[in-house]
Amino acid sequence: MGSYLITTTPAHGHVAPLLTIARHLIARGHRVRFLTGAKYADAVTAAGAEFLPIPPESDIDLDRVGELFPERAGLAGPAAIRFDLRNIFFTPARGQYDALVAAIEAEPTDAVLTEGLYLGAALLALRPRSERPPIVALGIFPLGAPSRDTAPFGVGMIPMGGWIGRLRNRVMTTIADKVIFGPVLEEADALAREIVGRSFEGSFLTWNVRADALVQFTVPSFEYPRSDLPSTVTFAGPLPWMPPAAVALPDWWDELDGSRPIVHVTQGTVANADFSSLVRPTIDGLAERDDLLIVVTTGGRPVDTLGPVPANVRVGSYLPYRELFPKLDVLVTNGGYGGVQQALAHGIPLVVAGQTEDKIEVTARVGWSGAGINLKTNKADAAKLARAVDTVLRDPSYRAAAQRIGADMRTTDALAALDGVLERVVALPTA
Repeated sequence: MGSYLITTTPAHGHVAPLLTIARHLIARGHRVRFLTGAKYADAVTAAGAEFLPIPPESDIDLDRVGELFPERAGLAGPAAIRFDLRNIFFTPARGQYDALVAAIEAEPTDAVLTEGLYLGAALLALRPRSERPPIVALGIFPLGAPSRDTAPFGVGMIPMGGWIGRLRNRVMTTIADKVIFGPVLEEADALAREIVGRSFEGSFLTWNVRADALVQFTVPSFEYPRSDLPSTVTFAGPLPWMPPAAVALPDWWDELDGSRPIVHVTQGTVANADFSSLVRPTIDGLAERDDLLIVVTTGGRPVDTLGPVPANVRVGSYLPYRELFPKLDVLVTNGGYGGVQQALAHGIPLVVAGQTEDKIEVTARVGWSGAGINLKTNKADAAKLARAVDTVLRDPSYRAAAQRIGADMRTTDALAALDGVLERVVALPTA
């Protein structure tokens, strides 16, 4: 059987989906080594993979960036991306690369599987194919493939048709490459020349489409159409949901009986330090709505940290999502890629509010697809949020769009698609 090396930056949202892939490969009899931060050693071992540590000087816990980099607070869009690239991704790149090369030299490796922000893999991909294993990029965030049909990734602009749209995209791409991201692109090329001896071919921000393959874990109906989509890209559908350990049903569970619409709000398990961003606005905006039941999860934080709640609100630290999602009428979320896709897979329309990291692109796709309303903010206004929830509940087009995308998703088998890509890429001759 095969021997695969998985690499990922140390962040829950990066590690969790790749652990799903690791379990699948191990179940098929493959050997899997997993290179990431020390924080995830036990989770990797529990999945059955061999844990390989990123060097301590490169092991930056991305779930604690607000604590590690307080100056990052308040940044959004391109400014936040520039900050993250310089301080969170460039800094550990050399250690990532060295650890990756050492792992490959230690034993035969049929392929490296990596998420796009592990820059050590981006650097390895610059080496001739004869000097490295095939590299398969894993699309666990929205597709950033550059195209004449789309604005540059990270600005949250939806497609515009016709020659005017293509002109806008060309101008925006030039501005992004030369002005917005120009200095960091130059820094990336300098880093690559120092470590590997050659620059990135084009923007390093889109290096993953130049990998030997890119498996994008979504369906085309939730991604912007590109007439010039690279042949390396395979749409696989969303990864199967691997919820955390079994969660007991709360004592109010029987109230979710369909007698009134259910609105669920979450800020996830990482971006939940400040409930005033989304959770409290949802609670406060819908506080007088006895015709609705508002279900809240604090993402692991104690329930009492939420403060007092009105009579139409039910709260849990964690909730059994496998059982909850089929009951929902609307999901209010800050735009995590995995959670949004799971909602769509269940045909649930959304109200989204997130403009940081990749969330600006996730929420833009929600609005573009018609499956929900994008509030285009990091901190939702209670009244506007309540109006958005009402609109989604009242207008059947949102649910219809969500159900259409969900139907597409239910025809896919993401892990089988990945298997097919690996079989093809591993069999390719080296150049």
